[in-house]
Amino acid sequence: MAKCIDEADFSETGYSYTLSLISGKYKPVILYCLMEYEPVRFNEMQRYLKNVADKTLSQNLKELEADGLIIRTMYPQVPPKVEYSLTERGHSLVKVLDKLCDWGLENRPKK
Repeated sequence: MAKCIDEADFSETGYSYTLSLISGKYKPVILYCLMEYEPVRFNEMQRYLKNVADKTLSQNLKELEADGLIIRTMYPQVPPKVEYSLTERGHSLVKVLDKLCDWGLENRPKK
């Protein structure tokens, strides 16, 4: 029996929710970076992402923290030291992103 699209609401799907957490140019890359190299400092993340503005990176990190995917740890020293790492929730999402990576490796054009 086919589903009726007339009554469907994409915003109510798990897919939509997941995309809302990782949407944008930098969030998936930030999560991937933390998956591979955590903990990561702000300047290290900025170098990894290359041409990202301070404000843009800061905003993306704040949103990921607010969504419970990353932890911001600030150390009381001079100069201030701040590190970012994944939460348990973030680690569970990385499993999904890891599958995207696998798919990309299997399907990217051969050189």
